[in-house]
Amino acid sequence: MTDTLSMLKALRRPRLLIRAARFGLTDYRRDRDLSRLMHKSPPPSPRQALGALMEQEEQLEETRLAGDAAYSVSRHVELLIAMMAEARLLPRPSQNA
Repeated sequence: MTDTLSMLKALRRPRLLIRAARFGLTDYRRDRDLSRLMHKSPPPSPRQALGALMEQEEQLEETRLAGDAAYSVSRHVELLIAMMAEARLLPRPSQNA
């Protein structure tokens, strides 16, 4: 879990994509959006979902960097929104350790 969070914090994406994703967080509904993005009816746990979403986002980022015409900005923003929302659902490591 901590490794997933550290990987998420290390992501470097264009500022406009991140700003759009932050703006979209208010409309995120896990049951609706996560099922659509992951093609799974009952949504998996936040940890499992975040891992799968990060894999999808990495592939999309590679497509963006390659300048491929198949790149979808809206899909990228949707994935970033879901990643941010799922990360918020993960338990935080204790500060006492």
